[in-house]
Amino acid sequence: MHTLQETLTRRGIDGELQSLIETLANCANEISALVRGGALAGVLGATESENVQGETQKKLDVIANDLIKDALSAQPLVKGLASEEEDHVVPAHADGRFLVSFDPLDGSSNIDINSLVGTIFSVLPAPAGDVTEAAFMQPGKNQVAACYMLYGPATVMALTTGDGTLMFTLDPKTGDFMLVEERVQIPEDTAEFAINMSNQRFWQPAMQAYIADCLKGKEGQRGKNFNMRWIAAMVGDVHRVLSRGGLFTYPQDTKNPAKPFKLRLMYEANPMSFLVEQAGGVASTGYERIMAIQPEQIHQRVAVILGSKNEVNTCLDYHG
Repeated sequence: MHTLQETLTRRGIDGELQSLIETLANCANEISALVRGGALAGVLGATESENVQGETQKKLDVIANDLIKDALSAQPLVKGLASEEEDHVVPAHADGRFLVSFDPLDGSSNIDINSLVGTIFSVLPAPAGDVTEAAFMQPGKNQVAACYMLYGPATVMALTTGDGTLMFTLDPKTGDFMLVEERVQIPEDTAEFAINMSNQRFWQPAMQAYIADCLKGKEGQRGKNFNMRWIAAMVGDVHRVLSRGGLFTYPQDTKNPAKPFKLRLMYEANPMSFLVEQAGGVASTGYERIMAIQPEQIHQRVAVILGSKNEVNTCLDYHG
């Protein structure tokens, strides 16, 4: 069994990218300890402030964001960073090679009920010039690395640098992330989907029809029974997809006409799509490949359908 550092070295990962990934892993190690502490660590409950998304920030949202921002700002390889919890991009080192986008704590609604939460990172090459929002306006296919850390009974990391998806588990005794699976492969077929059914009445007709046919089971035109799962943290639902297959979606809806999409392109959709595609899965908005989208702003939101290849493609057939 190899450590994260040993694995990256053995794979010939660029030394500077390796150093950045290790910085991200160290952040996750610290956040994992805070999550485990729960009420004893004073991280439960909400603040009185809202983020740029208009969402009330949880205490751990703010703590995790500040922790990661400080760590990345101290890393000379980072030219700039963008966070779901920051209004604007944050410049770091003028000669840095990388830009980092991150969701410091995905699944914030789960914090106070001791359920799954995680951290998501996306790494892009830094263009020449000043660090502005425009520097981050790169499609997801430009990513040089993406990872998430899931804080559950065990803390795990899924990582890709463009050569497959790897899975690591944090050893609480040593503080090292240990390799447990080097080539994650998502089964092409599945009988499991994850969606927030409370929004059903707001979905587009295509998603309405797809889910309705899944719910009809083996008596319907799909000819098989499906199970539904929903964790309310993208990290948890995507981890299940990587672990045993499935389809995860947060589709377009009309619940709030001003916000037809839920998930953020830069912090959530792009890095998760990179991980899923590198494991043999498919990631789409329903109409286009997520990683082909040209971003227009750092807090842009998109529809997401990702997971097992054949099932996602079946869902996309409904979208025409």
